[in-house]
Amino acid sequence: MASSFDKFQKRRLISSYFSVVLSVFLVLFLLGMLGLFIINSKRLSDNFKEDIVMTVFFKNEATDTVFKAFDAEMKVGKFAKDFKYISKDDAAKQHKDIIGEDFMKFLGTNPLYNSYDIHLKSEFVTNPGFANMETQIRKNPMVADVVYDKQLITLVNDNIKKITLWVLVISGVFAIISVLLINSSLRLSIYANRFIIKTMQLVGATKEFIRKPFVRRSVILGIIGSVLAIFAIVGVLFYINFNYPTIDIFKDLNLTIAVLVGVLVMGILITWISTHFATQRFLNLRTDDLY
Repeated sequence: MASSFDKFQKRRLISSYFSVVLSVFLVLFLLGMLGLFIINSKRLSDNFKEDIVMTVFFKNEATDTVFKAFDAEMKVGKFAKDFKYISKDDAAKQHKDIIGEDFMKFLGTNPLYNSYDIHLKSEFVTNPGFANMETQIRKNPMVADVVYDKQLITLVNDNIKKITLWVLVISGVFAIISVLLINSSLRLSIYANRFIIKTMQLVGATKEFIRKPFVRRSVILGIIGSVLAIFAIVGVLFYINFNYPTIDIFKDLNLTIAVLVGVLVMGILITWISTHFATQRFLNLRTDDLY
């Protein structure tokens, strides 16, 4: 009987440890991924903004000298992140690939213009920023037209603001929930040992002496859960970097390392604080209240 009871107690103890480690792992993994999303959100939004293109069409009278001067203007200007010259012949080939037919056979001539595709720096991807750029470009008498999607710019900026706000709100709520979940798991683990705690206290053990092994055990479980969460986060990062290299997820390596260290520190702090207060609660209970 004693052997069966010991095995039961051992299984219950292992189950308790596993639940704590699993809670710490899941919560810190999600928090870590959320933290990485937040620190990369500006760069991701900037990349998305900089994908919006402004197309500048030049008159047929424009010469190579005009194009070279425009190149130099874009290089020294503060607006453009990058730009690309597209000749009317290249534009005709692109249209042919898209529609599947050579429209010049019907028209007998190429009606398209030589043009530049310009991507603005993220800080200028606003309607005023594009308008200022357009005003500057239209001063060139060889420019036939300037085209960009004003509605898309407004939509992108409005949605980025909304997403940023919701991410911050969700992060705060999730951080509170995560602390409560880990605290609940640890309290249940200590609750199973409440009689041992009270017995040690009755035979004269100090509160610090009683609390120390429980805190040490919880911190070790917290470290195990944190390390597992870090490995899982790194695995996800390598997966993203391999399948979506354009995101360049490891660009801010120092911030990424800071988040991973933060996950480890949070695992230690949350388990230490939760265990400290949980054991304190049972130490302050009267013997009759244990039941």
